[in-house]
Amino acid sequence: MRLNVKNVAFKYASTPVLEDICMEVAPSEVISICGPNGAGKSTLLRCINRILEPTKGSILLDGLEIRSMSMSETARHIGYVPQANSNVFPLTVFDMVLMGRRPHLGWRGSDVDIEKVVEVLRLMKLEDLAMRDHNELSGGQRQKVLIARALAQEPEVLLLDEPTSNLDIKHQLEVMEIVRGLVAKKKISVIMAVHDLNLASRYSDKVILMMNGRVVNAGRGVLTPENIRKVYEVEVEVINNNAGGPYIVPIKRVGPTSYKIRGRS
Repeated sequence: MRLNVKNVAFKYASTPVLEDICMEVAPSEVISICGPNGAGKSTLLRCINRILEPTKGSILLDGLEIRSMSMSETARHIGYVPQANSNVFPLTVFDMVLMGRRPHLGWRGSDVDIEKVVEVLRLMKLEDLAMRDHNELSGGQRQKVLIARALAQEPEVLLLDEPTSNLDIKHQLEVMEIVRGLVAKKKISVIMAVHDLNLASRYSDKVILMMNGRVVNAGRGVLTPENIRKVYEVEVEVINNNAGGPYIVPIKRVGPTSYKIRGRS
């Protein structure tokens, strides 16, 4: 399924957050959206998932405007994993993941739904936690459960908002390798907002750099010292290697560096 974002804009009250956003995502493609805090990455994902309504522009799935779809139909095509998750009503991990099946068959689970949940739990290495209360898990474990719930929807487009933010380095790599494996096996598309430029470099087919609600660079090979300096105000060294794409090493800030602390001379 091909997703197109055409000239999308969004604002909160009178404050513009997104302006003239255009992007195209092909099947079996991983797109990373990178940029500083406040660039509009999460807002863009919420617009694609219809949590927010763009003030301008259109979002198309295989040429069909998603606003013409029911919310249930949208959920059958698009899975969404938010950046953070507060405590919910006491539910086991199994039941949390089972909720991802609702767009397909309603509240009553069938044998097929149970099998899908078991498959996803095994894929995410969550079988041992299946009967645990979701609220008792660590932040990283809860994040993996949210990804599992989205995968249970069997989406054609998967949106991930900082999917590795609560994970240690081992589990960051594990989750990203699972995502890449799903793209290859299930032929789904993935759009993820991510701060870690090295994860974006290693696991993405394309990178979109955003700043102040706009796309400033997009495509392959955009993580250059010049582009990173422009977007992040940081000087970096980009080391090319054969282990999975360019590796970014931060050197120093190049923005304002003089600060005054109250009460001190």
